[in-house]
Amino acid sequence: MARSEMSQAIEDTALAPVARPGGALVRSLVGGLVTSLPVLVIGLLILNFAPTYYTFLALGAFVNLIVVVGLQVFMGNSNIANLGHSAFVGLGAYGVAILSTPLAMKKLSIPNAPFGFATLELDPVTSALLALLAVGILALVSGKVISRLSGVAATIVSLALLIIVHSVFLNWTDLFKGNQAFFGIPKVVGLPWMMVMSVFAIVLARLFKDSRWGLQLRASAQSPQAAAALGIDARRLRLISWVLSALICGLAGVLYAYFAGTISPKLFYFQMIFMTLAMLILGGMATVTGAMTGVIVLSVGLEFIRSIESGVTIAGIQLPQLLGLSGVALGVVIVLCMAFRPSGISGRYELDELLSRFFRHAK
Repeated sequence: MARSEMSQAIEDTALAPVARPGGALVRSLVGGLVTSLPVLVIGLLILNFAPTYYTFLALGAFVNLIVVVGLQVFMGNSNIANLGHSAFVGLGAYGVAILSTPLAMKKLSIPNAPFGFATLELDPVTSALLALLAVGILALVSGKVISRLSGVAATIVSLALLIIVHSVFLNWTDLFKGNQAFFGIPKVVGLPWMMVMSVFAIVLARLFKDSRWGLQLRASAQSPQAAAALGIDARRLRLISWVLSALICGLAGVLYAYFAGTISPKLFYFQMIFMTLAMLILGGMATVTGAMTGVIVLSVGLEFIRSIESGVTIAGIQLPQLLGLSGVALGVVIVLCMAFRPSGISGRYELDELLSRFFRHAK
């Protein structure tokens, strides 16, 4: 886009009325629901026809979907790479683990927990709300720093946040159990609830993307000088998107703890970072549809790769074990997408926008 066109787009965004027209809000809401339709269809098919093993895999994929959608809220709108989002996933998971695990299990897992947590047992809903409150506080504090930075500097700070949180998980053993698994978390989330929360995350991300905040944030990311000249507060917008992104990621952690029943620090470290980043880059970070597409494609692809890692027989020939192949595949996806398809599979159009264009051309 030419500079004059970019400036005009930013000016139109900055001068847009504060109150969003009801029609635009409804379009964003409907667009988010349309985007979530493939997720609902896949979830219903698995719920009604798939064996238990695939249901468990689907639960993990839905967690990844919510994480990637949360990552898209910040990265897709601010154009700043975030390497610290799994810290919020872990904080959400450990938050509900510490608060909702039955007292009998806490006597085995964290008998010396500080602040009275060893003798505290809350219901799952209250625990989830308090865990998300803790996520929000950490996001607000860290976001005050992140929002003042851009580019590589912001990415490095997000990575530092991940390392700090992971170190706390490992070394504060009285509260987080260190390298040992934290077990006994009540399993209160199944596939139906995971589907509902996934739709909620997708719609929320779409509403933010189409909101005045999202439009101004994307404009400031493409032309910071023009945005500043028109009075757009890029720092405030980055902070808002950072906190919202963290809360969605924290929700994913809460749901993971409540369906798995056990967690450990390694689940929320670099493996999750690489996987979710690859999913977002593959699908396209500019759209919520891209986040969903990347998760679906890579989840199916990685499951196929894992099935051949231990060795398979093809035409009577036994292939050797290819352990670590899934990790190589993640790296290849990131490199190839950044080189040949930087906009991802979905490009810059949401699913409802693609359908609308298709039906217009079909007439």
